[in-house]
Amino acid sequence: MSEASPIVVPRGFRASAVKAGIKPSGGLDLAMLVADVPCTAAGTFTTNRVCAAPVQWCRSTLPSSSVRAIVVNAGNANAATGYQGNANVSRTAALAAELIGCEATDVLVASTGVIGHQLPMDRLETGLRSAAPALSADPESFRTAAQAILTTDTRTKIVSETRGPWSLFGMAKGAAMIGPRMATMLAFLATDAKVREETLQRILSEVVDESFNCVSVDGHTSTNDTVLLLASGLAPGGELEGPALEEFTETVRAACRTLAMEMAADGEGSTHFITIDVEGAADREEARTLARAVADSPLVKTAIHGADPNWGRIVSAAGYAGIPFDENELSLWLNGVCVYEKGTPTTFDADALSADIRGRRDVTMRLLFARGEAAIRFWTCDLTAEYVHLNADYTT
Repeated sequence: MSEASPIVVPRGFRASAVKAGIKPSGGLDLAMLVADVPCTAAGTFTTNRVCAAPVQWCRSTLPSSSVRAIVVNAGNANAATGYQGNANVSRTAALAAELIGCEATDVLVASTGVIGHQLPMDRLETGLRSAAPALSADPESFRTAAQAILTTDTRTKIVSETRGPWSLFGMAKGAAMIGPRMATMLAFLATDAKVREETLQRILSEVVDESFNCVSVDGHTSTNDTVLLLASGLAPGGELEGPALEEFTETVRAACRTLAMEMAADGEGSTHFITIDVEGAADREEARTLARAVADSPLVKTAIHGADPNWGRIVSAAGYAGIPFDENELSLWLNGVCVYEKGTPTTFDADALSADIRGRRDVTMRLLFARGEAAIRFWTCDLTAEYVHLNADYTT
C-alpha cells in the first residue's frame, strides 16, 4: 500500500513512537505496539548462529497465548553484546511490562541497527516512559511506529486488510542485510481474528517460507531477523476454522509477500526490482536453491544494473547452485525474451533487450528446468555503487 493509503487498526491494539536518541540521526527510533488484552502470538527468527539478544528473548517466549506488547528500537541491533545485551533486553521488557500492566514475559522485544554496541539504556528507558502514555489506536500512530523501526529504508512498509469481521495490520523494515533464510528484516503483524496459539504458529511458519524466505538483497543473513504475529481475538464471531481459517491464512500470506517484495524493491541503492521464477524443479527446496544462487550472484546483479542482458551469468549461477541438472534441461527468459533454450543460445536483439531493462525498474527472469513440477517465485534487486557507498560508511 502507498504511504498515504488508509490504515485499518485491528481491535484491541494501540501504537506509539518516539525519538529516544538511539539513532545518530535523531529521528524516530523507538516504537511500541500494545494489545489491550492477552494475545496469541507466534514468531520466526534468524537462522544465523550469532543471534541478537532480543531474538533469544522472543524465542524463549513463543508461541504464547498471553503476549501484550512488542517494543522495537532502531539504530542499535543489540547483537554480539554478551551478558549485558541479554540483561538490557530483560530490563526493556520489565519496564514496558510495568508501564502497561503485565508480566515481563508477555513483552516481546526486537532491535535493528549497528551490531556490537550496547544499548544506551538510559535513553531507551526515558523513551519508553514517553511512548507508553502516547499509545493510541489512531491509524497515524501505527504509521509513525512503522517509520520508527526503519534504518536505511527509504520508505515505510505497511499492509492493512479487512476481511469480513476481522482486520490485519502489518509493518516491516528491511533494505540491506537481506538474505533468504528468514530474510534479514523485522516484520510485525497484528490481527483481531481469533486463532489458537499452535495454529497461529503453523500459519506464520508456512507463510514466512513462501515470502520472507524468498527475498534477498545481498545474501547476508543477519543476527536480528524477526517476524511476529499477534492475534487479539476481539473480532466478532468465534475461533476461525474451516474456510474462514483458510481465508485468514491466505490473507496473512499475501500480506507477508507484499512486505517481502517491498523490501527487495527498497534494497539499498537499488535501481531495479528483480523477480525470479524457477519452474520445473524436482521439489520446492531445489527451486529455492536455484533461485537463491541467481539472486545472490554479484555478477548477475551488476549486469542488471548496467542493463546488460548477459544471460551467461544467470545460467552460470544456476550451474553452481549444487543441483545436478543437465544444461540441456534449462531454458531462460529475460523480460519475456527467450535468450537460452534447452542448453542452446537463441538469436535475440541484445540492444533492444538492453534498452528494455534500462527503461523499466521491474525485471523478470524465468528459468525453466525439466526435473519435475515444483516452482518458486523469488525477489531481489540489482547491486549498485550506491550500495557499496552506504555499507562502506555504515559505522564511520
